[in-house]
Amino acid sequence: MADPWLQIIGLGEDGLPGLPEASRLALDRAEVVFGAPRHLELAGVGARGREWPVPFDLGPLLALRGRKVAMLVSGDPFWFGAGGSVVPHLAPDEWRAQPVAGTFSLVAARMGWRLEETRCLGLHAAPFARLRPVLGRGVRVIVTLRDGPAVGALDDWLKANGFGATRLWVCEALGGPRERIREGAHLTGIAAPVAVALDGADLPRDAGLPRAGGLADGLFAHDGQITRAPVRALTLSALAPRPGARLWDVGAGSGSVSVEWCLAGGQAIAVEARADRAANIRANAEAFGIAHRLRLVEGRAPAALGALPEPDAVFVGGGGDRALFARLWDALPPGARLVANGVTLETQALLSTLHGERGGSLLRIDLATAAPLARFRGWEGLRPIVQWSVTR
Repeated sequence: MADPWLQIIGLGEDGLPGLPEASRLALDRAEVVFGAPRHLELAGVGARGREWPVPFDLGPLLALRGRKVAMLVSGDPFWFGAGGSVVPHLAPDEWRAQPVAGTFSLVAARMGWRLEETRCLGLHAAPFARLRPVLGRGVRVIVTLRDGPAVGALDDWLKANGFGATRLWVCEALGGPRERIREGAHLTGIAAPVAVALDGADLPRDAGLPRAGGLADGLFAHDGQITRAPVRALTLSALAPRPGARLWDVGAGSGSVSVEWCLAGGQAIAVEARADRAANIRANAEAFGIAHRLRLVEGRAPAALGALPEPDAVFVGGGGDRALFARLWDALPPGARLVANGVTLETQALLSTLHGERGGSLLRIDLATAAPLARFRGWEGLRPIVQWSVTR
């Protein structure tokens, strides 16, 4: 990295005066400077400036490989910035980044919030539902937004989803001469760039999503084909989700297991043959704010498994034959887990046989809930489930 051709330069609302000397030298040496119109104006690069194409495309920048090029981005290039988009196309010695304090750092500094204890989300090009797994009583969040009108839309979303008591501050053009911070959402004349600070201190105790496995069935769109909450909790415990891990959810039904896997930080591929159930999976992914983590494959396994990327865990929700399990076993890399729930006697018998052949553990889940019985109450049993779990 002694002399890289590309300099990724973070720029604040204070323009050139806010840049350290190394950033100014790199900018002065650049033959071509890419950036948004606002950044090019703040940096005063004149005829050297080139605006990013719309829609955004790195092609014109990469075509200049070998020349002295700079790209201007807001604040920290790798904190929800464009640096993360360009670097995968480059070798390590082709680029150098010069960050300055970004929006999240500036908001935390103005609010007096510990940044390491504050959740940060980029919602300028993402749905507000990304907040659903994050918000709760006592939680502080900083989000970037597209523009001024998005602030009112965010407030409407908060109220519609049980977070109406969240305190909200609008932070405009931080770090420059136009900087302004106001509390409240439905304000006039909100200037971009805009971020919002959210404080959930006044939310009720039950606001937000519980973080234990086995969310209430009523939170999901489903047609009755759903792994029930207590069984789902046991299933997730056996699957052992981890951040970044990938799940194949075969015969996903409502996608409830996939959703909870993604809420734990993983990625899921939900395989479902029925179009109506696939629609429920999509709706659930969007409602829980994890659509960017969940991929839906419409089709019947094993044919639909095709060339899917390697799984860290596989879940089969309520059926399957020996051919399917043979295909799944071959797809499992060493250390990956397979969990299958059997409802019918035939599937349960198959799981028992597979347990004898492959090992692992076999669990019978026999649950009952209290229900009215004449003038009294009695136990109403759910269908027993046999769960086979095994590590390859």
